[in-house]
Amino acid sequence: MMRIGLLGFGTVGKGVYEIIAPREDMTVVRVLCRRELSLPDAAVTHNFDDILQDPTIDTVVEAIGGLHPAYEYVRAAILAGKNVATANKALIATYYDDLIPLAKQQGVLLRCTASVGGGIGWLSELERASRIERIRHVGGIMNGTCNYILDSMTRLGLGYGEALKQAQDLGYAEADPTTDVEGIDTWHKLIVSANIGFHVSLDREGIPAAGISRISAGDVACFTANNLVCKLVSTADLRDGSYSAFVQPTLYPLGQPEAAVPANYNLITLEGDVSGRQSFFGQGAGRYPTAYNMVQDCVDFTVGKGFYRGYGPKVAVDNSVKLRYYVRGERDAWLDAVTEHHWGAAAVTKAVPVFEMHRWLKNHPQAFIAAFAE
Repeated sequence: MMRIGLLGFGTVGKGVYEIIAPREDMTVVRVLCRRELSLPDAAVTHNFDDILQDPTIDTVVEAIGGLHPAYEYVRAAILAGKNVATANKALIATYYDDLIPLAKQQGVLLRCTASVGGGIGWLSELERASRIERIRHVGGIMNGTCNYILDSMTRLGLGYGEALKQAQDLGYAEADPTTDVEGIDTWHKLIVSANIGFHVSLDREGIPAAGISRISAGDVACFTANNLVCKLVSTADLRDGSYSAFVQPTLYPLGQPEAAVPANYNLITLEGDVSGRQSFFGQGAGRYPTAYNMVQDCVDFTVGKGFYRGYGPKVAVDNSVKLRYYVRGERDAWLDAVTEHHWGAAAVTKAVPVFEMHRWLKNHPQAFIAAFAE
């Protein structure tokens, strides 16, 4: 029987514990938790060393999130010969190329299926596709929190603050939602997905991210009047040997699959030169969807199945691809020069390079942008 040390007993950690509890092939024997907690069948500790130094624990499930001390805990667990399952996209985006060789060296297994897509087996399918075909595109709606907020603003007419509070009340958004609404969470997920799909290590500094925190009810009303729906979307492409990657709000016409994605769901897509376009739909946030894939990873451990290969060579990102944008914010000479027409107080630009639009946005922190989907 697999004996598990569970790091964290928050939303996801509790879900992992509850899914494993009735199983006969694995059990949670120790839980690392900051708060006082009593469990009927597992010891609770405030000290990670109690898990690390327990020779009967063969698997660590990391559900605390963030970079530190998650990285130190995971690395120590691998060095101690324990398999590791994690949903930590920041950890994997930052340290994957350190942890994968280390796991191989130590003869242990590392999986992170839940780090992108919550309950969707996206990374597993992406890796399978990349074994036999060249992946040309990965991306889509990867953040359930943002999708819930945007969907509520569009369907229910809520303001941003009201939609955010509703997401927090339902457990989809954290008390501090910055990582989600500023696109950082999606940025991490795109890095993991693109690197696994393309077998490279993209230069993270070259991948810009714009979030949704500055969207207004007026913006959404404007989109609705023009039969458009706004979603936070990640995009990574391989074209003519050059890689582009970015995260930004994007406008889809009614009738497009992305426009119809509801609530906290994700829709993530790959395009390969053999299989063509494949999309994966499911819940991208919440206790049980994410915990589901963490437990799936543990089941894979029981049959000796580890995770993916190393990323591959480090490559630069070229975001010279041109898109049209909706821009609401302070006007200046550059924006006036690229404006095609106006929707009320907002500008609609002609096609401009993605890197130029994001560079402009950095200098106008109150502005809101949304690209028109190609």
